[in-house]
Amino acid sequence: MPVKVAIADDHVLFRKGLITILEMEGDIEVVLDVDNGKQLVENLHQNLPEVILMDLKMPEMDGMEATKIIKEKYPDIKILVLSMYDEEQFIIYCLELGANGYLLKNADPAEVTSAIKTVIDKDFYFNDHISTVMLKGLNQKSRPKGKPQWANKIQLTNREKEVLELICKEYTTPEIGEKLFISHRTVEGHRKNLLEKTGAKNTAGLVVFALKNELVEM
Repeated sequence: MPVKVAIADDHVLFRKGLITILEMEGDIEVVLDVDNGKQLVENLHQNLPEVILMDLKMPEMDGMEATKIIKEKYPDIKILVLSMYDEEQFIIYCLELGANGYLLKNADPAEVTSAIKTVIDKDFYFNDHISTVMLKGLNQKSRPKGKPQWANKIQLTNREKEVLELICKEYTTPEIGEKLFISHRTVEGHRKNLLEKTGAKNTAGLVVFALKNELVEM
C-alpha cells in the first residue's frame, strides 16, 4: 500500500512540483494538497494521510497553528515541516508542538521521499544540518551548573535512559529490543513511560528533551 501524504503550502508551483516528484516514486500517494493550514484542518477528515508535509508561513492559518490543532485531534499523523527557515527557535518550537521532523525547502527530492518513509518507520527525522542547528542553538543558551534541570522533577530509570539514548541514535523498536535483550512490547512500554514523564508529544520531542538536558551526544 502506498504511503498517503498531504501537502500544505501556499506556493502553488512548489506544491505541484512536489506532488509530481512524490508520485513518481510509486509507493507514495498525495491524497490532499491545500494552500493553507485552515484548508488542511477543514479537509483532513476526507482522506486521512499518514504523513503531512507542512509549510510554516501560510495565509489564514500558519503551519505552527495547524500542527498544534492536528496533533491534538489526530496524534498518529506524522508531520514533516518543510520550510525556508533554519533558525533553531523555529525548529525546536515546531518539534515541541508535535512535528515529527524538519526539512528545508532546498532539500534534495530523494531526501524528502526518504524522510517520509523514515517518519513512518522511526517516528522522527532530522538530517545532519538540522541536528547541527539545534545543537548550536541549545549550546549557546546558558545552563545552570550542577544537576540538570529535569533531575528534581523527572526520575528516569537506567533502562529508560538506555532506551532514550538508542531512540536518539535512530534505532527502531526491534533494533532496541535486540540490543537490550528485551521484547518489542517492553521497548514500547519504556517509550510510553518516557513520553509521559517528559511531556513530549512524540519521539521527536523525546530527542529534543534529551538534547536540551544533555542526556545524549549527537
